[in-house]
Amino acid sequence: MSFRRFTEYAVALVLVVLVVSLGLGFVLGQPVLFAYVETGSMEPTLEAGDGFVAVPAAISGDVERGDVVTFEAEQLHGGEPTTHRVVGTQDNGYITQGDNNPVTDQSHNEPPVTDGQILAVALAVNGEVVRIPHLGTGVMAVESATQWISGTIAGIFGWQRLGSTELTYLLFGGGVVLFGASLLAGQDERHRSESKARSRGRSGVIDSRHLLIACVLLLCAGATAAMIMPAGTESYGIVSTEGDGSADPTIIPVGETDEFEYAVHNGGFVPTVSYLEPRSDGVETETGQHRLSPNETVNSTVTLHADDDTGYHVESMTEYRYLQVLPSTVIDTLYTIHPWVPYLAVNAVVATPLVVFWRLFSGTSDRIRLRGRSRSRTGGFFD
Repeated sequence: MSFRRFTEYAVALVLVVLVVSLGLGFVLGQPVLFAYVETGSMEPTLEAGDGFVAVPAAISGDVERGDVVTFEAEQLHGGEPTTHRVVGTQDNGYITQGDNNPVTDQSHNEPPVTDGQILAVALAVNGEVVRIPHLGTGVMAVESATQWISGTIAGIFGWQRLGSTELTYLLFGGGVVLFGASLLAGQDERHRSESKARSRGRSGVIDSRHLLIACVLLLCAGATAAMIMPAGTESYGIVSTEGDGSADPTIIPVGETDEFEYAVHNGGFVPTVSYLEPRSDGVETETGQHRLSPNETVNSTVTLHADDDTGYHVESMTEYRYLQVLPSTVIDTLYTIHPWVPYLAVNAVVATPLVVFWRLFSGTSDRIRLRGRSRSRTGGFFD
């Protein structure tokens, strides 16, 4: 492979990863690999519209003072994800502030940020956040354009305007189709060039391995979405009161506890196992896995603890869900290593039958012919 061809593939791969990560982040409501800021609250570290590399909280390690984090706010920006710097710590959470803001977020009635609220940590090298200039500016421009297109199409055909999630799915699917088509077209064009060099036509030939990779990626993406999207982190705003409490389990007398039943539901066709894991000190969950058959719901008791002082604080827990394509004991063992390890194992199990099927039935050739072979001859041609 020439250096130019390698460069083209590398650039295409980076663009695909960038688009896919931003699309998934938009659908899931949290950063995936890349994210961006929409306002100037983090200037001069991050200008409005700048992007950054988002390291998921599950693998970023302990959050320290000085880190720039993306967290799920309670009050700021209507509860939307917010990217600010950690400027201090307390027993009940972190103190955050935008670099361009004169006061902390907690001065604007935002409770201290707990580990369970942190979605990602901005990648920093030598203490400086790795900045991707104008990444968000382009994304926001595309988003505005898609909203305009959606409104125009809805007006012409009398449809209800598509939501942002539906638009993301359509654009993501269309992008994958177009990218796949470009790969196949490029493969076909290379074979045509080789054919001319050898005076032998092999147009319409594609590499079956490309199709295999596309199918595996699609299958794994579906399996991962089925595990991640119904689960995730839940945050609860606790009010520590000097009264007798109430029927609301989040209003608790000072220093006491209350509990409620958390429903875990499997709406899919494959059995699943779920784990509830506390993300802050004020939450207790039932230990062990919850095994669910298709369309089954189980309840798990969650206990909330109120602070020793009156006020408002946030407690969090995370549900991890896995397709039960492995024995429960195996998933248990992998989960104790790290909650992300079962995701990798499940995807490997899901993709293996497809790879084995391809190896068994693809034969000795890795190429698939879409059209018949043509061979030039003096005075005419034949198929």
